[in-house]
Amino acid sequence: MYLATFLFEEQVKIGVLTGDRRQIIPIENIIQPEPPRTMLELIKTLARKNTSDGEACIKQMQKAAGEKDGLSISKVKIMAPIPHPERGVICLGKNYKEHVQEIADVTKQAADIPKYPVYFHKIVNEAPGDQDYIPAHSTITKALDYEVELAVIIGKEGNNIPVDKAEEYIFGYTILNDITARDLQKRHQQWYKGKSLDGTCPMGPYIVHKSAVEFPPALKIQCFVNGELRQNDNTSNLIYDIPCIISDFSRGLTLKPGDIISTGTPSGVGMGFKPFKFLQSGDKIECYIEKIGTLTSIVK
Repeated sequence: MYLATFLFEEQVKIGVLTGDRRQIIPIENIIQPEPPRTMLELIKTLARKNTSDGEACIKQMQKAAGEKDGLSISKVKIMAPIPHPERGVICLGKNYKEHVQEIADVTKQAADIPKYPVYFHKIVNEAPGDQDYIPAHSTITKALDYEVELAVIIGKEGNNIPVDKAEEYIFGYTILNDITARDLQKRHQQWYKGKSLDGTCPMGPYIVHKSAVEFPPALKIQCFVNGELRQNDNTSNLIYDIPCIISDFSRGLTLKPGDIISTGTPSGVGMGFKPFKFLQSGDKIECYIEKIGTLTSIVK
C-alpha cells in the first residue's frame, strides 16, 4: 500500500494509491466521519486506535487501493509525504562500509567502522516533493552534495524498544535525499547547519506501508545525477540495521508517531570523487529505492 500527500484544486490532501499507481483515492473517500487531513494526523490517528481498530483501518485502506475510482495522478501534484516533520529528521552517518572508506579517503582519516551508530539531526523548514526544485544556495555554498537514503516512518510512541519488537513501531518507508553543504559541514566542525539549509530535504514520492516490505528491508538503493549512476548498493548492507537503530536510539528517549529516521547513505556521493562532483544549478537528481519508487529533484 502506497500513501501520498498531494495538491488538488489548491487543496492539500492525503490519499492511497491504486495498485498500478495511476490513481489516488482521497482519504476522505475511505475514512469517515472524521478523516485525517494530513499524513501526520493519519499516523497519529492509527497510533491512538487499539490494535484491532488500527488493523481494520489499514485493511480498509488496502481494500481501497485495489479499486479504480480515484483521481488520475496526472491531475494532482505529489508533495513530500510529510512536508513539515514535527521534530525534523533523525539521521544516521557513516552507516555503509564503502561510504566510511570514501570519507576516510577524502579526510585522510582512518576508515574505522563506528563502534556505535552515529546520529545527527536535520532541521526541515519544508520538505520538497517529487519533481520539485531544490535551491543551489550558491551564495553560501560551493559544495552541495546528494545522499540517497531509506527513511523509516515511526508509527507509534515508544522508548527502550527491544530489537525484536522494532518492526511494531514502524509505519512505513520513504526515500530521503540528505542534501548537504560539505563546505559548511567542514567549516562549522559539525553537521547541523550544513545538513539543514532550506529546501535540502527532498522526500517521497510516497510512503510505502510496512506490510508491503519484508523486514528488515533488503532493497536496491541508487542515485543518478544527470543520468549518471553515482550510488548503487542495497539496504541489507547497513552497518547498523533498522532494528538496531530503533532499539538503540530509543534507549532513554521517546520516539513518537510521525518521527522520521533516515538510515544513512551508500558510497558514491559527490565528495567521494576525484575531482569532486558537487551539484550545480540545472542538475537532475534521481533517487531510487526498490519497492518505493524514484524521487526526482532539480537544482535551481
